[in-house]
Amino acid sequence: LTSDVSLRRGVFPSQDPLDRADFNAVEYINTLFPTEQSLANIDDVVNKIRLKIRCLDDNIRTVVRGQTNVGQDGRQALEEAQVAIGQLFGKIKDIKDKAEKSEQMVKEITRDIKQLDHAKRHLTTSITTLNHLHMLAGGVDSLEAMTRKRQYGEVANLLQGVVNVLEHFHKYMGIPQIRQLSERVKVAQSELGTQILADFEEAFPAQGSKRAGGPSNVLRDACLVANVLDPRIKQEIIKKFIRQHLSEYMVLFQENQDVAWLDKIDRRYAWIKRQLVDYEEKYGRMFPEEWCMTERIAVEFCHITRTELAKVMRTRAKEIEVKLLLFAIQRTTNFEGLLAKRFSGCTLTDGPGVKKPETPLESTNPFLEDEIGEDGSEMEEDLDRPKKHKAPDNPFHGIISKCFEPHLYVYIESQDKNLGEMIDRFVSDFRAQGPPKAGTEDGGAVLPSCADLFVYYKKCMVQCSQLSTGEPMIAFTTIFQKYLREYAWKILSGNLPKTSSNSGGLTIKSLLQEKEGSEAAKFTVEELCLICSILSTAEYCLATTQQLEEKLKEKVDKTLVERINLTGEMDTFSNVISNSIQLLVQDLDAACDPALTAMSKMPWQSVEHVGDQSPYVTSVIMHIKQNVPIIRDNLASTRKYFTQFCIKFTNSFIPKFINHLFRCKTISMVGAEQNWKTMKASGRMF
Repeated sequence: LTSDVSLRRGVFPSQDPLDRADFNAVEYINTLFPTEQSLANIDDVVNKIRLKIRCLDDNIRTVVRGQTNVGQDGRQALEEAQVAIGQLFGKIKDIKDKAEKSEQMVKEITRDIKQLDHAKRHLTTSITTLNHLHMLAGGVDSLEAMTRKRQYGEVANLLQGVVNVLEHFHKYMGIPQIRQLSERVKVAQSELGTQILADFEEAFPAQGSKRAGGPSNVLRDACLVANVLDPRIKQEIIKKFIRQHLSEYMVLFQENQDVAWLDKIDRRYAWIKRQLVDYEEKYGRMFPEEWCMTERIAVEFCHITRTELAKVMRTRAKEIEVKLLLFAIQRTTNFEGLLAKRFSGCTLTDGPGVKKPETPLESTNPFLEDEIGEDGSEMEEDLDRPKKHKAPDNPFHGIISKCFEPHLYVYIESQDKNLGEMIDRFVSDFRAQGPPKAGTEDGGAVLPSCADLFVYYKKCMVQCSQLSTGEPMIAFTTIFQKYLREYAWKILSGNLPKTSSNSGGLTIKSLLQEKEGSEAAKFTVEELCLICSILSTAEYCLATTQQLEEKLKEKVDKTLVERINLTGEMDTFSNVISNSIQLLVQDLDAACDPALTAMSKMPWQSVEHVGDQSPYVTSVIMHIKQNVPIIRDNLASTRKYFTQFCIKFTNSFIPKFINHLFRCKTISMVGAEQNWKTMKASGRMF
């Protein structure tokens, strides 16, 4: 009942208090009669309520009477709905039956269409196959006839067509007639190959001279046929022709001939140049362009030359000299560079692509330059030229010159000897010329021998990289390391001014002499200039050695890069720099020692009045003014090391100065003032 009331209230909303769910009769009556005076209207209110009750009774009566025939009407409507549903099911069944009939009809139609389509496809295939069969049969007959007549020009086009048509009959090889045609094609191809090889053998016999009058059109057409035949036929033609073309070379440059030795290696390359020109004129049009016959002849020549040169050098190894070896290598690398300009290297299985050379950096360092700016002999200039054809840029690099690698020990030993003599010459020249003079441009400058040494290193490195980028390059690096250390020991460390000491140190008071109003430093001005010059040279060597290591790693094979390490040599030059700075510091420190000793021994207690700065302060300032400007001027190009010198001297002098202050005896008030004035003066020095 509550739900019905709620539903009715939702459908028919009412503002009447009597329709509220929480209706309260007492509140409702109090609302109608809020005061006693309002009870005077009680009769009117009762009449209204009775009228409302009467209206509600009438409405209820009407509704009840209206529901009397509802059941009968509902049953009638249900029967009508059932009849309509039955009719609907009947119509749906009719539609389904018609659809099934239509589907069956469509299937029959499509089945007929498919049969017609298959028939058309099979008919088309049959017609095409018959046409191909007719073409194949006629082509095989024509091919056999043309082969007997050596009509290679027509055979080249016909054979390719026959082979293409025969590919369509692979699935019909079970048919005897098709299999027979296929076998006839194979026989014709075999006969063509044998016949063409025989024609080339007749035209270019293995023994005797070349055929006069140039190539024939028959052979040119035969090459076109060979392109269609088994690749082995083409390879055999190329092999026989190149062998016959180079047979004269094998005779002229036999191992026992004088022209076979290294001093006449130019004749080998001149011969092949003439032969290539002769080939282009006589046979250039006979072979197809894609065969690259000119390059193949050159490559085979290179292989033969490398083998023959290796044999000759093994036989006459004792006769190989450095200049002769370099001459042969230079001429060979030039020829390999010429091949790279002329050919692409497409016939080489491992020919790398050509890359543009990197733009070099500009620097005074010889290892950052592409060329050495010095005049030399013709052979030396030529030896620098092949560097434009580095191994990564030239697909022909090493194709001949590889044979020289086993004999590079001759060149390595020669360079070892030359570098040893160069170091000895540097030592003797230094002793003859003496240290750099103070006040000249040479004072504090890099020693000329250093630049000469690294320029020579650069030249050797370039030559070695042209000869080989493998193990010989590692051997050269070992030699470089050896003489870099010798230069550091014999030229730099060996020429640093020597001092005697009581306990291995370089600060010696015994060498400091007190004179009238002045004190003499241990090192002369020339010796200070020499130390600064050695320091500058060591710095240059350190930087250039680092560049040398980088260049060596660029030029050596990637697999050997890890074996290039010049860290030990760079540490050696760093030690020379440290020792030079330490010498300068200890020299100035030792020069100031007598003054500090005098300060600690002064009778400060007997000082009666404060005067000018103490004599020992004057002595220290004098030594600093004597040494520091000289060192500063000579280390102008290496300011960081002058700064290190100043820092190290300060770190050494100040603790020593404070230590001597503590050693002073009893100091009076006046002495303390004098000492304070001294300390202020010392502060101004730094």
